[in-house]
Amino acid sequence: MSIYLYWGDDNFAISKAVDTLRGSVLDPNWASFNYDKISPEQTDAIILALNQAMTPAFGMGKRLVWLADTNVCQQCSEQLLAELERTLPAIPESAVLLLTSGNKPDRRLKSTKLLEKYAEIQEFSQIPPWKTELLVQQVRKAAQQVGVKLNNSAAELLAESVGNDTRQLYNELEKLQLYAGTTATINEQAVVALVNATTQNSLQLAAAIRQGKTVQALQLVSDLISHNEPTLRIVATLIGQFRTWLWVKIMMEDGERDEKAIASAAEISNPKRIYFLRQEIQAISSNQLTSTLPILLELEISLKRGADPMSTLQTKVIELCQIFHR
Repeated sequence: MSIYLYWGDDNFAISKAVDTLRGSVLDPNWASFNYDKISPEQTDAIILALNQAMTPAFGMGKRLVWLADTNVCQQCSEQLLAELERTLPAIPESAVLLLTSGNKPDRRLKSTKLLEKYAEIQEFSQIPPWKTELLVQQVRKAAQQVGVKLNNSAAELLAESVGNDTRQLYNELEKLQLYAGTTATINEQAVVALVNATTQNSLQLAAAIRQGKTVQALQLVSDLISHNEPTLRIVATLIGQFRTWLWVKIMMEDGERDEKAIASAAEISNPKRIYFLRQEIQAISSNQLTSTLPILLELEISLKRGADPMSTLQTKVIELCQIFHR
């Protein structure tokens, strides 16, 4: 395959994938001759990338042309489409054309359909913070790449601690690798001692709110802000957690007992989690959980409009805790 399209909002994961591709394509001795990164600010960036991809490689290795942050899968003129149709099938095996974008390709566009025909397309989107099973899978995959051995408890705790922040995940894994060397298996105690928890505290915040513990919840808000945790990420975790609790509660109130059915409705990949989720929401009602969503939506909108993060979070957390205050 000589054409690749990487897209998604996980910039760090895309960056690592680009580095891997570059290492596999370019000969280090000839990289300065055979590597081009073309930014969208450059005049006729797409045409320039296509022309460069058609240029024979110098010396050893292949040529790599990286068209960064392109919008060709969001808008494409007829003239540009004609150039893509003419060039993509003709790109030589000695060249690799890489396109990256932060936006999801619009499959209705002819340019996207053309790339689906000729390119290998990979998604690099951040995993929602509440999809814990996928986060654990991501941790295990990254640990294997870095060369770190984690036991099950350590992998789960690391996933809880860093959430969907892949940059922090790799930073923490490199730290753990230095600590353990090449042979030792990392356990939960090592993760507790060395890893700076972020999403774990966001999930603790959700639990404190559910229990109506206002003082504890406000302390967690202060801790998260002091650790520079992005406020919108905190809100995303809260929304995901309360939606999950609400789905499980609704299914329980409807008399559903099949854990697989509940897991499917709540988009939980591991049905074994349902037992613990049931215990967490046993003493609260679906009306209480439903009441949290408008407040969380107001919180998200306020933050996106530039409201002060600390005071806004504190105010809304107090409102949320009052819903569950016993």
